[in-house]
Amino acid sequence: MDDRYDVVVVGGGAAGLAGALTLARARRSVLVVDAGEPRNAPASGVHNYLGREGTPPAQLLAVGRDEVTGYGGQVVAGRVDGVTRDEAEFVVLIDGARTVRARRLLVATGLVDELPEVPGLTQRWGRDVLHCPYCHGWEVRDQRIGVLASGPLAVHQAQLWRQWSPHVRLLLHESPEPGPEETERLAARGVTVVPGRVAALEVVEDRLTGVRLASGEVVELDAVVVAAQMTARSALLESLGLTAVDVENAGHVVGRQIPADATGATAVPGVWVAGNVSEVSAQVIRAAGAGLTAGAMINMDLMEEDTRAAVAEHRRQREVMFTEAAWEERYRSRPAVWSGRPNPQLVAEVQGLAPGRALDVGSGEGADAVWLAERGWQVTAVDISTVALARAAEHAKAAAGQVAERIEWTHADLLRWSPASSAYDLVSAQFMHLPPENRRELFARLADAVAPGGRLLIVGHHPRDLRTTAHRMHYPEMMYTAEQVAEELDPARFEVLAAQTRPRPAVDPDGRDIVIHDAVLLARRR
Repeated sequence: MDDRYDVVVVGGGAAGLAGALTLARARRSVLVVDAGEPRNAPASGVHNYLGREGTPPAQLLAVGRDEVTGYGGQVVAGRVDGVTRDEAEFVVLIDGARTVRARRLLVATGLVDELPEVPGLTQRWGRDVLHCPYCHGWEVRDQRIGVLASGPLAVHQAQLWRQWSPHVRLLLHESPEPGPEETERLAARGVTVVPGRVAALEVVEDRLTGVRLASGEVVELDAVVVAAQMTARSALLESLGLTAVDVENAGHVVGRQIPADATGATAVPGVWVAGNVSEVSAQVIRAAGAGLTAGAMINMDLMEEDTRAAVAEHRRQREVMFTEAAWEERYRSRPAVWSGRPNPQLVAEVQGLAPGRALDVGSGEGADAVWLAERGWQVTAVDISTVALARAAEHAKAAAGQVAERIEWTHADLLRWSPASSAYDLVSAQFMHLPPENRRELFARLADAVAPGGRLLIVGHHPRDLRTTAHRMHYPEMMYTAEQVAEELDPARFEVLAAQTRPRPAVDPDGRDIVIHDAVLLARRR
């Protein structure tokens, strides 16, 4: 188990698992903490869920958990005891013992159905004490249904349930008699009004058989319908500064929920809600849809944050990548940064030339300088890193003959250092990638260092390599083509011998064979 996640989801019902699945498929690290208190646990099946019609609630959740974990998400049984914010993250306490951190929260804790105080209702809830005709109407079709009046919407409930059965009774309980118009509407639909307080449910062999009135009369029924007060499990959210609001239906309060926008975002940055905690009337499929929407929006929010951080790091790297300290650290971090072989375009263009004076800029660990010296060239090798130069000098000493004596190692910052004018028969710059203005200034100084009749060889990574899986720094403005470099040379001073894009085979960091491209500029000083 980790202790830091992109998202912690509180609640493992349909909404929470759908959100977690969306996030896990988006390759986010996600932890679902489930207290194991699904609202629909007593029900025999989930209904109106396309493709999952009639699935037992526990089975639906088990499938959902497997799907989440199958994509790398984590699901744990437990209760979130509290959440605090620590700088940019949330600190989540689970079961009073485990602490995890999350960049975002998705709270899908559902709601509590508060039932009228009639003995037996709670024990039969979700079985033959029902509330939603769309959830349970088909299962009790044509049966004897008693609608327990517990508020001003009782007549509306009775008329609605009449769609599923002709045997509907309106149990007035402690409510007043319907008005004349309502009475007429009920009578027209064949709904019988039963006055008197309901004292208890009648149950025989774990089956509802009716209700007993305070008068002692028993009304035979197969199901009882109640209008539960639906109250969001909002304590955790309220501890974060969110407040539940009343939910009204036809001007009457039917519950309380946490306000959020259409995506599930709350007024507290970084906190999303989904399911019944923010929409008390949502059925399972709608709760799952809300979880999906919230998960997608959380991912988008994280993407924006990731991008802001990436831009800041991109800028920071651009500011420090050409400093001596950065290069020293790069070389210290590894025993060898480069392959130890000379660059192939240098070999291709210099092989067979009569040796003379060579300038190797950005010489690194010395492979090019050593190769040139082995062929008789007198080499000035320049680099910003003392670690690289010391490593290169050791390689030269290990070479045969007078290689070490033919190389002068020079420590310099190429952004500020200028070579002697017209001093070299070969000036080689291999893969010197700088911001455009710095690059143009450096290449101009290198061109000036070429002696009459000498050659300027500049090789770089072609911009099209950014389209491959090759490891390249992603600074497109620092990439260049050979043609761009050629255009910057004075044609009165230089004859361009080659300005080409040359492919060569390579292996990417994942071991795939790929083709990369070198931008090769070869020019001769007139």
